[in-house]
Amino acid sequence: MRCPYCAHEDSQVKDSRPTEDGAAIRRRRQCEACGARFTTFERIQLRDILVVKSGRASEPFDRDKLARSIEIACRKRALDPVRIERLVSGIQRQLETSGESEVSSSRIGELAMEGLKGLDSVAYIRFASVYRDFTEAKDFQEFAGAIREVGGE
Repeated sequence: MRCPYCAHEDSQVKDSRPTEDGAAIRRRRQCEACGARFTTFERIQLRDILVVKSGRASEPFDRDKLARSIEIACRKRALDPVRIERLVSGIQRQLETSGESEVSSSRIGELAMEGLKGLDSVAYIRFASVYRDFTEAKDFQEFAGAIREVGGE
């Protein structure tokens, strides 16, 4: 594993343990050249997935990109980071076990919205505002009104 501080290619594993949700292995490493310590995470990847964008261009699925977009929607909300991590892992697992090697970006967005809907309504609306490209305040009002109707609030 390359050191993020000095780019040396060798490091020693000092400690390994499963993450709280058991979906990854957390490893503490120490660079053999500069002595810096850093953490890496090792996750199971069942298959390579290509994400097909709306313009028909495709790119490899990036778990970190999905996690960042969900974390942005959940910013400043009192949510346990473990629940957010479980949501991201669940979406990734659904994609990997679907049997499809290509998935549309809109499908990933729908899965994220579905997960956020059950996690936090504000994060759900935030994510939807970007995903559905809200351009005016009335877009928020209509979407929030539809949530109230469905939720009976």
